[in-house]
Amino acid sequence: MKKIKIIAVPILFILFLSSCASVNVLSDYDRQTDFTAYKSYAFYKTGIDRAQISDLDKKRILRAIETEMDSLGFVKSDKPDLLISIFTNERVEVDVYNGWGYGWGWGWPGYYGYYNPYFWGPGYYGNNVSTRTEGSLYIDFIDATRKELVWQGRGVGTLNNTKNIEKKEKRIRQFVSQILQQYPPEVIAAN
Repeated sequence: MKKIKIIAVPILFILFLSSCASVNVLSDYDRQTDFTAYKSYAFYKTGIDRAQISDLDKKRILRAIETEMDSLGFVKSDKPDLLISIFTNERVEVDVYNGWGYGWGWGWPGYYGYYNPYFWGPGYYGNNVSTRTEGSLYIDFIDATRKELVWQGRGVGTLNNTKNIEKKEKRIRQFVSQILQQYPPEVIAAN
């Protein structure tokens, strides 16, 4: 039983960290569109200028999109088939936890009435308030000829409020990569 507890705690911790780092992705598309016809792209400056994030983060997002589009076989062009626009949104989530629960630490007395600091079980741990920033990144593909939205991908996840630029760039690449994994739509990709 003790071995299970020793193994279970690190596994639960890793699962918790990985759930915080995940990006929930959704996509939608126009079913009447032939996505195999698109071979080139350009960024839709008007839409990108409206995104309410720093210019540095815009550059990071656009570089990540370029990398993913290259891997999908697209070419950046002055006369594109697709225009790409982005939109961002963020909100702060506040979580309040009361102090009762299971866990390691201060708990009921151990054997024979002695205190056991390594006790696993119910106890009072105090109140805890935490905040996290949840961000959404939308990537829109617009048919350049018809000027109509044909595909939209959205990634929602916790943003790492970090001063470490490398970690920030990695998180942005993760968002963009996971969103663009949804392109092209499955219906077209299966043909």
